[in-house]
Amino acid sequence: MSKKEFADNEDVQVDHMRSYYAFQAKIYDLTRWTFLYGRKTILQKLPFDKDASIDILEVGCGTGVNMVELAKIYPNARITGLDVSGDMLTQASKNLKSYEDRITLVEKPYGGSDEYNGKFDLILFSYSLTMINPQYVDLIHQSKKDIKEGGYVAVVDFHKANFGFYREFMKGNHVKLEGQVLPVLLENFEPVLCKIRTGLVGVWNYLMFVGK
Repeated sequence: MSKKEFADNEDVQVDHMRSYYAFQAKIYDLTRWTFLYGRKTILQKLPFDKDASIDILEVGCGTGVNMVELAKIYPNARITGLDVSGDMLTQASKNLKSYEDRITLVEKPYGGSDEYNGKFDLILFSYSLTMINPQYVDLIHQSKKDIKEGGYVAVVDFHKANFGFYREFMKGNHVKLEGQVLPVLLENFEPVLCKIRTGLVGVWNYLMFVGK
């Protein structure tokens, strides 16, 4: 199977990501703070009252770091976390024990159904869209369907690599850094926040986006 065929085959991609994170789940929280910039910042930029009773979905929730922060910020929120990796969700369930009455974890890919249509006030993608190629376009379209009228999408993610060597390195880790996500977001959502910031001494840029 060619690289392109691998990227275009969603089932194969999901299986490969599950295999990849079987090991990564054990070290994820110890290592990812070094380059997943902006995750806490974007949660502080969300346009909701702190006591709001809101429904939140995080797509690619991983070990639950963002959901812990969301549960602290919004004590009346109901939060759903989706991930294809059962190993990551096992770690998440440990991290989220104090909030398990408000948080639901689901092991499956996002999209391809009407299950969540109009359900959520906020859908969060945190460093997940650039790993899902080329299906990130479908996921953005799906999120538009699943957000309530007047709700928001929030994205923090890699934007572009400024050096070819790093672009190729990240491709080997299933991440595409070619600025492909932002144009699709702008086609589907009215930006409330849209910033491109520098990560790791200029090796790459990352995106922070909140859209209505």
